[in-house]
Amino acid sequence: MSLIDAESNSPNQNLKYRLILMSFLQFFVWGSWLITIANYWFDTMKWGPVEFGAIFSTLGLSSLFMPTLMGIVADRWVNAEKLYGILHLFGGLVLLYLPQVSEPNSFYWWIFLSMIFYMPTIALSNSIGYNVLKSNNFNVVKDFPPIRVWGTIGFIVAMWVTNLTGNKATFGQFYIGGFTEIILGLYAIAFLPKCPTNNSAFENKRTFWSSFGLDAFRLFAQYKMALFFLFSMLLGASLQLTNMYGDLYISEFKKVPEYANLWVVEHSTIIMSISQISETLFILAIPFFLRKFGIKKVMLISMLAWVLRFGLLGFGNPAEGLWMIIVSCIVYGMAFDFFNISGSLFVETTTNSKIRSSAQGLFMMMTNGFGAIIGSYLSGVLIKNYFTLPDGTNDWYNIWLTFAGYSFVVAILFGVLFKHEHKQHESFEIQH
Repeated sequence: MSLIDAESNSPNQNLKYRLILMSFLQFFVWGSWLITIANYWFDTMKWGPVEFGAIFSTLGLSSLFMPTLMGIVADRWVNAEKLYGILHLFGGLVLLYLPQVSEPNSFYWWIFLSMIFYMPTIALSNSIGYNVLKSNNFNVVKDFPPIRVWGTIGFIVAMWVTNLTGNKATFGQFYIGGFTEIILGLYAIAFLPKCPTNNSAFENKRTFWSSFGLDAFRLFAQYKMALFFLFSMLLGASLQLTNMYGDLYISEFKKVPEYANLWVVEHSTIIMSISQISETLFILAIPFFLRKFGIKKVMLISMLAWVLRFGLLGFGNPAEGLWMIIVSCIVYGMAFDFFNISGSLFVETTTNSKIRSSAQGLFMMMTNGFGAIIGSYLSGVLIKNYFTLPDGTNDWYNIWLTFAGYSFVVAILFGVLFKHEHKQHESFEIQH
């Protein structure tokens, strides 16, 4: 490559670096507290399990309306990067206030407010990435996953920082997340590339739907997209289960004398971070799998991986069964990425670019909204009524196997009902 070629490519490379930093900080914020909040809740604050289930429902409740609503705003009225930064500034302030809350009901409303600001930024970060890449003639299927993988790295680094600094069960995790989120908000407003609105495209085509920014909802009129969103919801019910219960599951082995003093039990967050380390590998494999197998087979692989993930947790333990827990964490990378990242790419490359942000918001609404609510609510009911042992501990063996059975049924239904013909090496059709 000549010096001129290198110089001509440097601005585009700089764009990638800016997106990489955005992705890293985006998930560093979440990773600083999402996996360890259960330890803060039960071990430090001594609050109850019923209220804790409600805490995780805030992820779903906020995702019911905020990602789609903010997507409409970004498509129509406010540049996506500016809106993204503003949401993070407010979200950071809320996280910084959480250590002052000493009552579980109040904590619920404050964490709900935090999620109202945070959850739409996940979809917006995808939208910003796709916008910048397409505007600069990158291939989103090829170039987005290596950028998004830095989000997973950020999540891992945050988990390790929280654990190794002794903040696993303290309010320090919220300070780590809050200060980082404010830095991200300022960075987004000052340094992210501009992502202009598409309001002129809507003005030229005035319909009832476009007048209210609801064009993305018309995707439900398409059989394939409607079915895709339906299964996104059903699989989304599995996404938060290991976030809710994974770290607690390993930590509870301290109640069993033969496992109580094992390093694995004392450093459960480090073990669970293997899941995110695995993500970094599977994210980079997504372009190959999508070209080779297509979206249907990739999502089917994801669903079967969830079956294996939950099944291995059910049979594992921190001693002779540790290998099963570790393999389960490795499988998580495939289970999560082949659904979440591939699904986002599928939405991006099969919908019109003028509804980019609101379409991504719909995907978030179905997975982290309806899906997460179904998963958190039904899992709480099932565990309380059927899988709580007489001594008050959880019957983790049957809990995980029930989750595995659910995922298997979803996989079978998806394989039968979702029709998508894929030709080998065929790229997604890019809509403009």
